[in-house]
Amino acid sequence: MKVLDLKYLLFFIATASCFSQSKLNLFLTPSDTLNKPRRNLVVISEASLSGLTLIGLNQLWYADFDRSKFHTVNDNEEWLQMDKMGHVFTSYQMGRVGADLLNWSGVRKKDQLIYGATLGFGFLTAVEILDGYSKEWGFSWGDVAANAAGTGLYIGQELLWQEQRIDLKYSFHQTRFAQMNPDKLGANLLEQTLKDYNGQTYWLSANLHSFFKESKIPKWLNFAVGYGAHGMTSGFEDIDNQLLTTNRRYRQFYFSFDINLNKIKTNSPLLRSIFSIFNMIKMPLPTLEINKKGAAFHLFYY
Repeated sequence: MKVLDLKYLLFFIATASCFSQSKLNLFLTPSDTLNKPRRNLVVISEASLSGLTLIGLNQLWYADFDRSKFHTVNDNEEWLQMDKMGHVFTSYQMGRVGADLLNWSGVRKKDQLIYGATLGFGFLTAVEILDGYSKEWGFSWGDVAANAAGTGLYIGQELLWQEQRIDLKYSFHQTRFAQMNPDKLGANLLEQTLKDYNGQTYWLSANLHSFFKESKIPKWLNFAVGYGAHGMTSGFEDIDNQLLTTNRRYRQFYFSFDINLNKIKTNSPLLRSIFSIFNMIKMPLPTLEINKKGAAFHLFYY
């Protein structure tokens, strides 16, 4: 699904953040051994919220579009693959939250990866099936592959390094293209953060100290490589539109430093929970952009 992917992510992130508002330290501290009440709470909550969300989408969102027989679509060339990056990001972050919640419950590492880190892939695949019965959308194998890539990025690092050395992050800025097609790109700021691919950037943010553990590099310092795109008001380029002819779409690549909030030392479980949530956002820092027109330097890019 193209429009709602980040909404799913924000929904689950908001659910996880509710734990940060409870009775603080003892409650927020992960259990050293299996805590069955916590595990049951996590499993029941995730199953209930996922089920209710899917039912709500089926009854409310998809009700606005004609139904059809199950069908597939090939949308891999749309939006310069920015929508696929959204799938990768959403699957990765939902899996991270799922694994963190099971870790909080004292569930063993193997089960965290099997039942927690696959949360994003499972949920988004269910949404993709709903897409398959909608005439407006269609089941996309490209989306499923992107979902698998996000889940694989998380699980692969845990198996290889027992930690997340490379985080997948997101940043956004408003663009003029949303005004040209607000139905597709969003009529207000909130909608645009979810729908305007021109303003979205997805980052692979690598923690330098994790790769050079004997060095004196600050543990919170990351180096990030970003991907974005420019000039899009629809999935494909409309060469008959004079405005788009003068603003041709192209890819953008970014290089910047970043801050890993999870590496900031604190004895507060509440702060650690807050840092974990906001660590999915790339910090605005000096950035070098490279695109087909050349290179540009941004003092603070977001």
